[in-house]
Amino acid sequence: MNIEEIRDYCLSFKGVTEDIKWGHHLCFCVGGKIFFIGSMDETPFRASIKVSDEEFETLTMREGIIAAPYMARNKWIKAEEGAFSDKEWKLYLKNSYEYIKSKLTKKLRKELS
Repeated sequence: MNIEEIRDYCLSFKGVTEDIKWGHHLCFCVGGKIFFIGSMDETPFRASIKVSDEEFETLTMREGIIAAPYMARNKWIKAEEGAFSDKEWKLYLKNSYEYIKSKLTKKLRKELS
């Protein structure tokens, strides 16, 4: 997936907002919490997403994927374009959205339902 396809996919999730943070990072948020950070000034693009503890261990062993700087302790990875198939991008983007959404307050989760 390219960045435009990722953008369209993320915006299809309920309650997602888009923002540019730190000058050049495309961020997608749910309930004000970031679940995707993409670097717009790198070619190929790189993106950081939240993954489960188990996924973190296995994914960071793959080529093109590292523990995300500053966020590794929270089990975020940084993946290069091409590190995942389209199907994998969709899976991990949806999972990241769901992980972050699950940490929102009950009230916010209800509003998103």
